[in-house]
Amino acid sequence: MPTVIQSQHENVSIDVARVRRKVAWRTLPLVFVLYIVAYLDRANVGFAKLRMASDLNFSDAVYGLGIGIFFIGYLLLEIPGALLVERWSARKWFTRILITWGFISALTAFVTSPMQFYVARFFLGVAEAGFFPGIIVYFTHWFTSQDRTRALSGLVMAVPFSLAMGAPVSALLLDVDWLGFAGWRWLFILEGVPAVILGFVTLGCMTDRPRQAKWLSRAERDYLESVLEAEARAKEGTNKIGVWQALRLRNVWLLALSIFAANNGGYALAFWVPSMVKTLSGGTDRATLLYSALFYACGLAGVFISGQSADRTGDRKWHCAGGQAATAFFLAGSAIPGQPFELVMSWLCLTGFAAYFWPSPFWALPTLTLTASAAAVSIGFINMCANLAGWLGNYQMGWLRSHGYSERECLLFLASCYLAGAVFTSLVRIQRTSPSQT
Repeated sequence: MPTVIQSQHENVSIDVARVRRKVAWRTLPLVFVLYIVAYLDRANVGFAKLRMASDLNFSDAVYGLGIGIFFIGYLLLEIPGALLVERWSARKWFTRILITWGFISALTAFVTSPMQFYVARFFLGVAEAGFFPGIIVYFTHWFTSQDRTRALSGLVMAVPFSLAMGAPVSALLLDVDWLGFAGWRWLFILEGVPAVILGFVTLGCMTDRPRQAKWLSRAERDYLESVLEAEARAKEGTNKIGVWQALRLRNVWLLALSIFAANNGGYALAFWVPSMVKTLSGGTDRATLLYSALFYACGLAGVFISGQSADRTGDRKWHCAGGQAATAFFLAGSAIPGQPFELVMSWLCLTGFAAYFWPSPFWALPTLTLTASAAAVSIGFINMCANLAGWLGNYQMGWLRSHGYSERECLLFLASCYLAGAVFTSLVRIQRTSPSQT
C-alpha cells in the first residue's frame, strides 16, 4: 500500500501511515485502559483469596465454584453484546457495561456467605458480558485486517499488565484495616471504582465509527470508510455466509473447541497462580503476589512479540497453536518433582510468556474469513465457549485441590488442557497469506 494516496472525493493527498497512527492513538489507549480495569475486576478475586477464604471459611471447592459462576452470568449476553456493537453503538454499550460492573465489583466487598459470593460473581458476569467480543467487533470498524492482530495484541496485553500491576497493589491493600474493614474488602471497593469513572469517560471520548470522527479530516474519514467497506465487500463476495450458517462452519467449531480446551487451563491458571505459588514457595502473602506479578510481566513480553511477529509474517494459526503447545510444555516442566522453587518459578515465567503469546493471533482468525454479522456471531459464540471453560476450569481446580491433589498434579492437568487446544487449532483450515494481504 502506498504511503500517500489521492482522495477520491477531494483534491488532496492522504498520508495513509499518518491516518493509521491517528486511529491507533485515538482508539487503543482507551481500550487498553478499559480492559485493564475489566480484567482486574474479574481476576482480583484470586488475589483476595489469600485472606478472604480464611476470613469467611470458604473451602477451595466453594471458592472455585464462586470464581467460575462469573462465567455463567457472562454467557447470557455474549452474542447479543457483540451484535449490539455491530448494529447499535459500542460507546453506549461499553458505558453501560463499565458502570454496572464497577458497582457490582465493589459490592463483592460485603459478602459474608457462599451464596452471597455466588450471587455477586454471577451478576458481575452478567454486567461484563459482551465486553470482550464487543471490543473485537469494534476493532473491525477501525482497523483493516492488515493491522487487526497488532491492535488485538494491544488489547490482550492489558490482561497480563492488569495482573502484573494488580498483584503488588493488592498486596498492599490486603494489609490495610480502614474503618474496621478487612483489606480484602477494600481491595474490591477500590478496584471497582475506576470502572464507574471510566464509564463516563467512555461516553464522552469513544467514537463509534470513522464517519463520526471529528479528529479525522473529511478526506481521511472517506478514505478509511472506503477501505473498510471494500474489505467487507470482498469478504461478502467470496464468503456469502449467513449468521446461522456461521455456527455450522467447521472452523468456527474448531476455534470454539480450541479456546474451550485452552481456557480450561488458562482461566484456572490466572485465578489460581497466587495460591499455587504460595504453596510452592512457602512465602508470605506479599512475596507470593510479587512472584505472581513476575509471572504476568513475562506475559506482557509474550503478547507484544506475538502481535508483531504475526502481523509481520501474516501467520496467525501457527503462532496460536505454537503458543498453546509451548504453554503445555513449560507447565509440564514446572511439575517435575524435586526441583528447587527458583527453577519452578523459571518454568512458570516461561509459561507466562507462552500463555499470553497465543490469544492475539487466535482472535484475529474469525475476523479474517467471515462477513461482518457472521463474524460478530462467531466471535460471540467462540467467546461463550471460552467463558464456559472459565467456569469449568475453575470448578475443576477447586475440586482437585479440595480432594487432595498436589500442586504438581494440578499443573499437569492445566498443561493437558493447553495441549488439547493446540491440537484443535492445528486442524483449522485457513489460507495463509502474505503480510501485505492480511
